[in-house]
Amino acid sequence: MAEVKKQNWLKRALGAICRYFRELRSELKKVVWSTPKQVLKNTLIVIVCVLVVGVFIWVFDLVATVGRDALIELFHGATHSH
Repeated sequence: MAEVKKQNWLKRALGAICRYFRELRSELKKVVWSTPKQVLKNTLIVIVCVLVVGVFIWVFDLVATVGRDALIELFHGATHSH
C-alpha cells in the first residue's frame, strides 16, 4: 500500500516538472528579443545616464566639501580671534 502512494507522488512530481517546462517553452515563444542595434542603443543610454549622475554626485560632493571646509575655517577662525 505504501509503495503505491510513493509511486503516485513520484508520478505527480514528474508530471508537474514536465508541465512546468512545457509552459516555460510556450512562454519563451512569446518573447520578442531585442535586435543587436537596440541592445547597443540601450547600453549607450545607460552609460550616458550613469556618467551624468556620477558627475552630478561628484559636483555635489565637491560643493559640500568646500562648504564644510569654509564653515570649519569660519568657526575655527572666530574662536581664535577672541
